[in-house]
Amino acid sequence: MPTLTAARNAVGLTFFLNGLVFASWVSRIPEVRSSFDLTNGQLGLVLLAIALGSVLALPTTGAAINALGTVRIIRMGAAAATAGMVAAAVGLGNVLPLTVAGLFVYGLGIGVWDVAMNVEGAEVERGLRRTIMPRFHAGFSAGTVVGALAGVLLIEIGVPAVAHLVGVVLLSVVVVWRSSPSFLPVVERHAETAGSAARAWLEPRTLLIGVMVLALAMTEGTANDWLAVALVDGHGATHATGVAGFAVFVLAMTVARLAGAGLIDRFGRVVVLWCTMAVAGAGVLLIVFSDHPALVVVGIVLWGTGSSLGFPVGMSAAADDPVRAASRVSVVSTIGYAAFLAGPPFLGFVGDEVGTLKALLVVAVLLMPAALVVPAAREQRTGDRETVTS
Repeated sequence: MPTLTAARNAVGLTFFLNGLVFASWVSRIPEVRSSFDLTNGQLGLVLLAIALGSVLALPTTGAAINALGTVRIIRMGAAAATAGMVAAAVGLGNVLPLTVAGLFVYGLGIGVWDVAMNVEGAEVERGLRRTIMPRFHAGFSAGTVVGALAGVLLIEIGVPAVAHLVGVVLLSVVVVWRSSPSFLPVVERHAETAGSAARAWLEPRTLLIGVMVLALAMTEGTANDWLAVALVDGHGATHATGVAGFAVFVLAMTVARLAGAGLIDRFGRVVVLWCTMAVAGAGVLLIVFSDHPALVVVGIVLWGTGSSLGFPVGMSAAADDPVRAASRVSVVSTIGYAAFLAGPPFLGFVGDEVGTLKALLVVAVLLMPAALVVPAAREQRTGDRETVTS
């Protein structure tokens, strides 16, 4: 029987590897645009392939976890993500359809991987009886920091994208395969029926949490897809400097997620989310309207800090009731990933009209109505708080 400590460590490692793979890809996005000679709008459509694959996978992942368990599902997701990234890397700069198809398969895999690790993370959080989900997502952010910094180094020394991306995903899938047996047996302890999985789509609170996550996922996802490009286009940064700016963003996010767990336990989800959303909006405004490099860096730090807690808090809120956690996390993830589906092409087309840098203002505008649905994530503790022995 896996222990709570072993499960916590395995989940943290899984989040880290997910972020490492993702940031490795992000570090090559400017290269995608230049190697295929794409406009911002066309690049947005290419990036859409990842989100489309994820959104198609997410609705059924909760039911699949209930049927097969998190260990099998996360292995399947990691394997699909690896196959897709290998294909995308091989096609980069040579065969655009192969790159797009590979990104679609990568999106399928990463969506499955995402739901499974969040369901398992919520299970560990319940066992620990304290907020830890932001720290798991800090593991994801730490992976993105390492991936982004490694990307800067490998780009600077001329390592081809194929060698870079294939090496990262192969290493990650091996480690996930070996560490996942330490996961807690979620399905056996909290079995759900197919009918309950479908009913999760009709629950007002679950849907409102999904809307909140959608807005905050777009706040985070816009930086993932467009920050490096915006710094290159709007502030005249080099490719490596743009990727370094993204690394600063994810570093700020990582630190904020580590600190955010304690703040949530002290002040509650709603207050902390409102504060972070205000910080994110201020950061975007600084990046767009400041010409001074130091202020732009401050803006990046504020944006990363403000984007840090939306997704992890949404996952925790969806999993408040352990009996239906997998289905609700699947629903909220599906709605949230719609931001990654619509965001890249929408920001791309806006960028073609007003410039990549000013297109980031969409994030600041979106945060204002999103604040209205934050109270849906307020803590709801059930009586089903089983003790897990570590």
